[in-house]
Amino acid sequence: MPGKSRIKKPRLEPKPDFETGLNYWADIPADNNGVLGGFGNGTLPRVDALSSRMFILSLVPRLALVPSSLKTLPTNSPSTSSIRTRALDVGAGIGRVTGSVLIHLLDTVEILEPAPHFLDQAVVDSAKWKGLGGVEVDKKMPKKAARFWRGGLAGFDPASPAASADELTRKGFWDDEQNERPEGLKYDVIWCQWCLGHLSTEDLIVFFKAAKAALLPKETYAVIVVKENICPDLEEDGMKGSTVFDDEDSSLTRSDKAWRYAFAQAGLELVRMEVQQGFPDELFPVHMYALR
Repeated sequence: MPGKSRIKKPRLEPKPDFETGLNYWADIPADNNGVLGGFGNGTLPRVDALSSRMFILSLVPRLALVPSSLKTLPTNSPSTSSIRTRALDVGAGIGRVTGSVLIHLLDTVEILEPAPHFLDQAVVDSAKWKGLGGVEVDKKMPKKAARFWRGGLAGFDPASPAASADELTRKGFWDDEQNERPEGLKYDVIWCQWCLGHLSTEDLIVFFKAAKAALLPKETYAVIVVKENICPDLEEDGMKGSTVFDDEDSSLTRSDKAWRYAFAQAGLELVRMEVQQGFPDELFPVHMYALR
């Protein structure tokens, strides 16, 4: 979550405990203010959503509903095909990012969340999501779809969600094309925000490898986005970077070097990094990493 003080000092990396983290979140209200650590009633949600949309579109321009006037798309561009686009939103909470970002840009979103009350609220809130609950601005726009999975990130395979997560329900448009195939699901965007701190570095690298394997081919510009808090790097922590452990929710805040170490170990290419602007000064800095 974003609402964490930056005054804690880095130390040797403990391993997050899944049950401790889940118990912490079980006591947090299933609303924006709860999942955003008390910052859900100000400007942060809007600023966060707008910057996330812009980041995705700068990386995968074919997802834009309105073609750019500065560039002519080739006739064989994926944006002109009838193939539905798909995103994965991991550690999705109440579906905040799906509802404000992903469902606007992609046709189908797979939503993964371990906390039952958060996932239940996401299902309720989905009735208001664009193109999913009857809110159609343009009747020509492809009807949206969302599928809700209960499960944790450790050991989760994006290509085969049913192998480690339980399907709660589906909303919106579904047909045979949307279902899992023998070769596994493939994604245009895999979104990871304010959740990867609940994974140890070893589990994080395993997840990144599975996520990379579940992306569409490189020529489609499919991308993994990591949007997380960043702690300072300490020289004595070496090439693996620094971390700050939060005993309360059993999570790690990683430094920029720590994230880059994990990316490299997973064989991911860092395509772009941006620092989030417009968040309250008392919070950790937030970086957005685009990976393939």
